[in-house]
Amino acid sequence: MILGKTELTKLLDGLSSGAVDVKEQLQVNGFELTAGKVECFEGAGSLGFSNDDRALPATRPLEWGKDGWLTLPQGCYKVIFNEIVSIPRDACAIGLPRSSLLRMGASIHTAVWDAGYRGRSEALLVVYNKDGFRIKKDARVLQLVFMRLESGQEGYKGRYMGENI
Repeated sequence: MILGKTELTKLLDGLSSGAVDVKEQLQVNGFELTAGKVECFEGAGSLGFSNDDRALPATRPLEWGKDGWLTLPQGCYKVIFNEIVSIPRDACAIGLPRSSLLRMGASIHTAVWDAGYRGRSEALLVVYNKDGFRIKKDARVLQLVFMRLESGQEGYKGRYMGENI
């Protein structure tokens, strides 16, 4: 079952901290996350079957302009969200781009938010538009859609638990 606004409202106090405007971010079918930082990649990463083979690429933070805007040329960027998300053990979430991004030639790519995960997440922002994309600090860029699991789970215990809190 996908959790709607009524169910999310009941969970909201424990679901997220650091929200810019909870009332605005709470949607009919999910909760929107906002852009806190944007970084560009500077190098290659590596990934093997074992986590021992994983090496993240270096990134460099981009500075918001004095007016709060950032102009991004076509390419890939890492977005770090303002919100710290806490996924209940009986739910998981999938992050989807806001449709406004798609209409502008940009998208957000993410992984599944596992049951029991808590932390400040990040996602891949891809600017496909050859003319670039402008984003303002705290822009709502991603909607988390929560799904109730049939039974309680052990919960996420991976490397990124509690990261960037």
